Amino acid sequence: MEPVALLTSHQLPLHILYFFQTILDTPKRGRFEERMLDYLWGDTSKEEKRLIRKLDFFILTFCCCSFFFNHLDRQAFANAYVAGLKEALELSGNQYNVLLSMASAGMLVGQIPSSIIIHKIRPRIWMSSMVVVWAGLTMGSAACKTYAQLCAVRFLMGLAEASTYAGSIYIMGSWYKSNEIAKRTAMFTVAGQVGKMFAGAMMAAIHESMEGHAGLEGWQWVFLIDGIITLPVAIFGFFFFPDVPEYTDASYLSDKERQLALDRLPPKKEDGHDIQAWSLVKRVMGHPLLYVCCVFSVLGSALQSYVVQGLMLLYLKFRKDIDGFTQSEVNTLPIPTHAVGIVAELSVSFFMDRYNRRMSLGFLLCSIQIICSIVLLVPGMSVAGNLTALYLSASAYGINPLLYGWSSNILARTADDAARSVTLASMAASDGLLWTFWGIVMFPADHAPYWRNGYIGMLCVSAAMVGWLFAVRWVSLFPLLGYMV
Repeated sequence: MEPVALLTSHQLPLHILYFFQTILDTPKRGRFEERMLDYLWGDTSKEEKRLIRKLDFFILTFCCCSFFFNHLDRQAFANAYVAGLKEALELSGNQYNVLLSMASAGMLVGQIPSSIIIHKIRPRIWMSSMVVVWAGLTMGSAACKTYAQLCAVRFLMGLAEASTYAGSIYIMGSWYKSNEIAKRTAMFTVAGQVGKMFAGAMMAAIHESMEGHAGLEGWQWVFLIDGIITLPVAIFGFFFFPDVPEYTDASYLSDKERQLALDRLPPKKEDGHDIQAWSLVKRVMGHPLLYVCCVFSVLGSALQSYVVQGLMLLYLKFRKDIDGFTQSEVNTLPIPTHAVGIVAELSVSFFMDRYNRRMSLGFLLCSIQIICSIVLLVPGMSVAGNLTALYLSASAYGINPLLYGWSSNILARTADDAARSVTLASMAASDGLLWTFWGIVMFPADHAPYWRNGYIGMLCVSAAMVGWLFAVRWVSLFPLLGYMV
């Protein structure tokens, strides 16, 4: 323990840092627990394990909580739509899909600027500020009276949320080694699934207990509560997020630990944070790595269409009166899809880090989506058959640690931080571009409960992903150090 170094180097209340320090100083554990933690932190020196524990606590707490509330908002919007928002704002046709696309458009516009800004403004300041902005906009959603107002709010929310995904992946790639990143990426993306699960339960509880309270409808209370409980995450980030190893001033890291954080990672180029426009454009766009990763990201995102577009919610809403589903059942029955996603993501990440078998995992995930699409494509399929296929389709979330874990490992070998962050942001922006039209074209809400074009499209996406895995494997074999010039 080094309490003096930790407690005198930061302008925070001493008892807060001491509290965190006591958490991170590991007590004696049993053999099974030690084996599990060794699997998480690796078989390394005590000093490195202690550093990784600190990184996990402070980095993953902020990143995972940010992503949790990011997805809580997205799912809360979907739940609100089927619980009164549609009727309150008199939404019709595919306006639901347009609203989803507005958030995606905001994220598309904001991704690359955000990835450049964090090389000028410290990530803990920029990313935490964006959490405050989107929390305020979430609460503002409750006050929207028209479709146009909600479109504007959703676009601005997407703009603010753009810093979260690519920014978090960039920060994790700045601190963790190649055999550590997939598990952390999975924990990060799993936080989003937990947020979606919580949104369904929260919507059901609020619909029953808060409907009509203070003259507000249940869906309005969801947005208000969602925004309020997001704010503590921003406060934590302002004070404790460590930025990147090259210039971190985190008080809970000693000078020795900061040097260890640099020494344990591959060397970086001296101009790796250079964001001069023409230099950065040449380094990012002048080789195939950007394009291979972006197509990989688009296909991986499209592979998750069934859950991302909330098809089960739309299906259950259509079947509500026919089959006698209650509103609470409509909100809660989709929750297990996120449990399936969590299991898939954690399983893929641990299998990747331990056995390094990325191709076979990708083939397995694509095969499951092909089977689910064939089942859903059958006209007149029973409710049980549809729900089973939609539950299993959530295994597509397992593509996230494969996608960003593999891409982060490839990009880290370039030793160019600015190019790496912009490439990651370009991948996320490509996803945003996809969602500005994909849901409207393939899964319009007014086509419920049967989306023939969408099911056929998913068969094509799954087949294309199988082929593209070979392209990613090809680029992963490049001698990438010094390649971005």
